[in-house]
Amino acid sequence: MRDEFLDPQVNDVVEESDESGLRPKHLEEFIGQRELKEKLNIVLEAARKRGEAADHLLFAGPPGLGKTTLSGIIAAEMGVRLHITSGPALERAGDLAAILTKLEPSDVLFIDEIHRLSRVVEEILYPAMEDFKLDIVVGKGPAASSIRLALPKFTLVGATTRTGMITGPLRDRFGLVARLDYYDDNELDAIVRRAAGILHVAIDEDGTRLIATRSRGTPRIANRLLRRVRDFAEVRSDGKINGAIADEGLAVFGVDNCGLDKVDRAILTSLCKQFNGGPVGLSTLAIGIGEQPETLEDVYEPFLIQKGFIARTPRGRVAMPVAWEHLGLTAPAQSPGLFS
Repeated sequence: MRDEFLDPQVNDVVEESDESGLRPKHLEEFIGQRELKEKLNIVLEAARKRGEAADHLLFAGPPGLGKTTLSGIIAAEMGVRLHITSGPALERAGDLAAILTKLEPSDVLFIDEIHRLSRVVEEILYPAMEDFKLDIVVGKGPAASSIRLALPKFTLVGATTRTGMITGPLRDRFGLVARLDYYDDNELDAIVRRAAGILHVAIDEDGTRLIATRSRGTPRIANRLLRRVRDFAEVRSDGKINGAIADEGLAVFGVDNCGLDKVDRAILTSLCKQFNGGPVGLSTLAIGIGEQPETLEDVYEPFLIQKGFIARTPRGRVAMPVAWEHLGLTAPAQSPGLFS
């Protein structure tokens, strides 16, 4: 279990620079996702007034937007314990049963990557979510029998990066299904300033703004870039961060003025130089840069598509004019396959 969500004093031995130390503990401290915060505030306040466990919640969205942080906030706001696991970790029905039988009334169970639950485990989860009952099969063959155990009412918080892979019966059992969106530059600027205060980093407005604009709309990346720029400032300067120091530090760590890193540029370079702008299939492109297709599709492509660097077409990936411009290359007169 992640104790940093249960008692703020537990983590005194952990460095403040650890990402867990940067996570907000209460809903009012959480920056961004205004609509979701309003909905959560209503759900949690209503549950507290009734003296009941909050309804089951499902958070969807790209990695690093705050799904795990929100699960900790929900537990803190309800004054209960948080139990954390993940879909791939629950291989057998017994794994889930061991966790469910340890829950206390109103506890929060957070399952990350819930879309990767096995079908057997998912079937066990249905009556646990709906009726707070756990069906256990004892014995084998003709002598086998089923025992139904009562569970305390708890809150299941699921997180997924692939909503479409969650089965309909599981999705329908959640009382609230919410999607987290990418953050804008102003929200990220506030997040960087808050993190800098926690880490005791001296940084001016130009520094926070520059880091925010290169964080790909993701708080996790913003916090990571802040720590790397802090390291650069301490080693190569006097430890204080301004716009120039932030720009130089990010350049050293391979982050350019559009927030692209080494792999992003490798994707664009391969697409433009090796494949003349495309179209090229996902598997072929992945082999060309030495990455897994799933990594390209889930981690790198969403940002590149959102910013207009590449496009998906029926025939494959195609480099857009802004990609050629970013690499300092001349685009062909007619982008092949873009309108085919």
